[in-house]
Amino acid sequence: MQDYPYWQKQQPNQPLFPAMLWNKPERRDQAGNLAIIGGNKLGFAGVAEAYSIASELGVGAIRVVLPSALKPIIPKTIPNTLYVASTQSGGVSSEATNDMLASLAWADTSLFIGDAGRNSQTAICYETVLQKSDALVVMTRDAIDLIKNDTKAIVEREQTVLVASFAQVQKLFQAVYYPKILVFSMQLLQLVEALHKFTISYPVTIVTLHQDHIIIADNGQVVTQAWDNPMRIWRGDTATRIASYLLWSPSQKLEAIATSLTDSQ
Repeated sequence: MQDYPYWQKQQPNQPLFPAMLWNKPERRDQAGNLAIIGGNKLGFAGVAEAYSIASELGVGAIRVVLPSALKPIIPKTIPNTLYVASTQSGGVSSEATNDMLASLAWADTSLFIGDAGRNSQTAICYETVLQKSDALVVMTRDAIDLIKNDTKAIVEREQTVLVASFAQVQKLFQAVYYPKILVFSMQLLQLVEALHKFTISYPVTIVTLHQDHIIIADNGQVVTQAWDNPMRIWRGDTATRIASYLLWSPSQKLEAIATSLTDSQ
């Protein structure tokens, strides 16, 4: 990688930054607070899986934030659940903004896991929360689609990690009129270069999948790793591991995210 000093390749199960593995506190009560936000009355599978994974990884405290429409069906195996105002269709209402802000203030990292539905009120709530809070957030799945009307503010927001599909990154570039067109047929190197330049221009951190490689771009630096299980990304598994590792190394986003990937193969 001599010609591309900003690009490092990581091998599965061989972390580039092994010191990150030692940053996790031994005591659970010192292992950070994670808020998991998502769900609507038609689905909360992503929330449930994220809770299970974060618990197994040893996250200190987990708060699950769900629309109140889910209260009758959530199993008691998920404690510390905050039910916020919901719309008639069962998504998060714009009236939930203050409760959501309080959860982001409580958490060291907040994970917007998706299954949020396509409700315009939920979109308004998410956008308002992200504008008013400077907390560290990880967003994935349809949570990213919900904020498409406020893309410029999102990519200019520090402390934001997007675990996105290639199509979502494509739309991100288009929405801010970035002068580089992403196409599915482009080579890995071309996408690495594009994300290198994009994350120099914008403080957002991007994690995406292309040509059987997962790519992390942060502050112009890029790490890639061969990846043969895309369902881990689409189910929210990968984003949950990323959010958990960021609890323990929040000031070293690239290193923490890359290390989390070696723990999810």
